[in-house]
Amino acid sequence: MSGGSQKRSECDGGRVPVLLPYPFPGPFDYVVPPDLHVAPGDVVLVPLNRREEVGVIWDAPPDRAVPDHKLKPVIGVLDTPPMREDLRRFVDWMAAYTLSPPGEVMAMALRVARPAPLPAAGWRRIEPAPEGVRMTPARERVLAVLARAEPRGTGELARAAEVGAAVIRGMADAGLLASVPMPAVPPFARPDPDTRGPVLSDDQEQAAATLRQAVADRSFSVTLLDGVTGSGKTEVYLEAVAECLRQNRQALVLLPEIALSSQWLERFTRRFGVAPAVWHSDLTSRVRRTTWRAVAEGAAPVVVGARSALFLPFPDLGLVVVDEEHETAFKQEEGVVYHARDMAVVRARFCTAPAVLVSATPSLETVANVEAGRYTRLHLPVRHGGAVLPEVRAIDLRLTPPERGKFLSPPLVEAVQATLARGEQAMLFLNRRGYAPLTLCRHCGHRMQCPNCTAWLVEHRIRRELQCHHCGHTIPIPPECPACGAAHSLTPVGPGVERITEEAAAWFPDARRLVMASDTIPGPDAAALAARAIEAREVDLVIGTQIVAKGWHFPHLTLVGVVDADLGLAGGDLRAAERTVQLLHQVAGRAGRAEAPGRVLLQTFSPEHPVMQALVRGDLEAFMASEAAQRRPGHWPPYGRLAALIVSADTGPEADALARDLGRAAPFGDGVTVLGPAPAPLSILRGRHRRRLLLKTRRDVAVQPILRDWLAKVAVPRGARVEVDVDPVSFM
Repeated sequence: MSGGSQKRSECDGGRVPVLLPYPFPGPFDYVVPPDLHVAPGDVVLVPLNRREEVGVIWDAPPDRAVPDHKLKPVIGVLDTPPMREDLRRFVDWMAAYTLSPPGEVMAMALRVARPAPLPAAGWRRIEPAPEGVRMTPARERVLAVLARAEPRGTGELARAAEVGAAVIRGMADAGLLASVPMPAVPPFARPDPDTRGPVLSDDQEQAAATLRQAVADRSFSVTLLDGVTGSGKTEVYLEAVAECLRQNRQALVLLPEIALSSQWLERFTRRFGVAPAVWHSDLTSRVRRTTWRAVAEGAAPVVVGARSALFLPFPDLGLVVVDEEHETAFKQEEGVVYHARDMAVVRARFCTAPAVLVSATPSLETVANVEAGRYTRLHLPVRHGGAVLPEVRAIDLRLTPPERGKFLSPPLVEAVQATLARGEQAMLFLNRRGYAPLTLCRHCGHRMQCPNCTAWLVEHRIRRELQCHHCGHTIPIPPECPACGAAHSLTPVGPGVERITEEAAAWFPDARRLVMASDTIPGPDAAALAARAIEAREVDLVIGTQIVAKGWHFPHLTLVGVVDADLGLAGGDLRAAERTVQLLHQVAGRAGRAEAPGRVLLQTFSPEHPVMQALVRGDLEAFMASEAAQRRPGHWPPYGRLAALIVSADTGPEADALARDLGRAAPFGDGVTVLGPAPAPLSILRGRHRRRLLLKTRRDVAVQPILRDWLAKVAVPRGARVEVDVDPVSFM
């Protein structure tokens, strides 16, 4: 800890507000000891109740309601980079927008901020060597190593000189070596922006030039970079990253599934000569701490990360890129509920930096912002390198159904067989993990349900268990029905990827198969191995869930078969059609990305559905225009605003009572509608009973003041909760 005596600050003496990483309504005041100097943004240690907590000196005015003599003193300033003003403003803005306690938002930026570890000790030779010291061949080798290098640690020096650690300690005792702090080693090499990248097409070069200029202007802007799958969008925005490096500013790239981004990281390394800093939840605490500090000190020029990377302490952020901006994975549904795409734009604004949103299937929200003139658009209409878009055809399952008990139709089976016979790769896509989504008893009809959620248990035959995909509850597959006791009566209903893999083994016994799902691809290492195996043509048939739609480039994959194209269209989600067309278009884009043409076959019971028609015709713009036309009259997003209140309690009556109270206090007025209360689609989740209310307003109505007034009117009983989701993307 450091007293910070070298700092000049308006906070010297008196009281200061300290924001703590807890759900308090605001900062607490503390008194600053006379010998301590602090400034806004300093990370400090303060007492809280009977313990010490880490907080940040905040910008709020002191609360004079508490007299000075009752304030507790700031204990000290931590030796860690202060939280910059732009990040503090971002925290305050996000807390106000999401109606979250500011301390909870700040916690996401503070979580790994701790004092830096003391530098490790190393050894250097003392010159001239003391007289009369006995020299041995081992000692001479040690001195020879240190003569041609920087100081080295004990282990490294012992290995280089081929001696034991005792020899080194003896040399130190004899006055031949001195202990010195090891020089700090930069954790991340600086990418070279002038490394020759791939040759860009005219369209790509024009788009890249526009993005480079946006970075060079050092001003805030938002650009949608869209284009067909395989059009080289990544290479275009990497040119913007290169310009950011030339400006000596930092760049942030957000990916929806950072743990599955091995190909992206390899592409970056080829372009710049070194890997970027990576930020996601699978990192060890040591790596996270090192990365956090490197970002804060400007030693990590480029960071690629998941949504939490938004809260890293960039001292000079010059570019924010959101790749696959349409992905719902950017929405955090627990804790502080926010959409990383939208917050990335806000973070860029506070840093006076351009934001680039990238997608082959942009969200309607982003398209609406382009149409309104708030965002600019760069479009890449053709695939890079002469590759053509795949042919898409719908298979009407009403006319050519699969065999009884099977799920692959004859046309799809024949297409896979022909593809494999040509030595090409094929993919079967089904966005459903496990073996079967439902297990029931043939004797009494009992359905295996999660005891903690209103959800069916999914069979995972490989693990011989039933699992809830919402709370994680698992049980072994019972040998008899728990309701009627009939033995061996439980049967799976419907397919998951495990079941499709089983069927594929029967249809294509000689094909080398690989399953790509979160169960089989648990992290970045497994993803990298899978990608290399496919690229090396060690796999003939890929069977996957939505993981396979995340930007993979497999040049020898020419056929994609969608097992259930109708999956995702059911239910009351207003974005169901939009999400389905985005997902299936992304999956279809995995086919024919090199010289060989690609084909996509959609198994559907509704080939006349607008989603299927849009995919077959390749006219996504017309589909999005139709979606927009349907939403505008009713002021549905993005042409109106939504906010959800999710009530939860330990019992149904408690949840009902609180939901009724909220319903009675519901706001009303011109352009304001409240729907509900009603049971949530998942009316029980992790043992808690849930009810939903939905606030719907016109686009020009600010929902946050309405929500604050509404919530202030209703007391929330102990044990109950009301979660607020502004701009919801999930209605579960």
